[in-house]
Amino acid sequence: ITFGKKGEAPLPGKVPSSRPDGDKSSSKPKLPPKDKNAPKAANQNKKQTKKGETQLALKWKKEENFAMWYTDVIVLSEMISYYDISGCYILRPWSYKIWELIQDWFNIQIRKLDVENSYFPMFVSKDRLEKEKDHVEGFAPEVAWVTKSGEGDLAAPIAVRPTSET
Repeated sequence: ITFGKKGEAPLPGKVPSSRPDGDKSSSKPKLPPKDKNAPKAANQNKKQTKKGETQLALKWKKEENFAMWYTDVIVLSEMISYYDISGCYILRPWSYKIWELIQDWFNIQIRKLDVENSYFPMFVSKDRLEKEKDHVEGFAPEVAWVTKSGEGDLAAPIAVRPTSET
């Protein structure tokens, strides 16, 4: 990553999709000129809060809509960023550290039970996916299909293994 010097034009690039919609321009909004003769009103344009309330950007209460509250928390705390592919997220440094700590703890617990780790390929053939479908009631895979390798078509399409269903 390279950064421009102060006073230079901003570098081209895509604004992260996790940034609020109103903050997509690199320049400050133009405000109307102040009327020097207008009376000053204390906190006229500032949002007023009641005692005990905060001005955090959380839009949802945990008890009212847990899913939306959780999304607000992990995005606004900069734990994740959205990616331009649906269902894919970027784990930012401290969320990735939390993930590593969970893995470390979990691996210790698994080893205590004498369970051995396994690793399955990322891709699965259509035939294998159909066999898995036959073993699981209600199995309806929503998978991404890979059909090309370089410039050529694959002989048979392969699926990206659906981790939540296998």
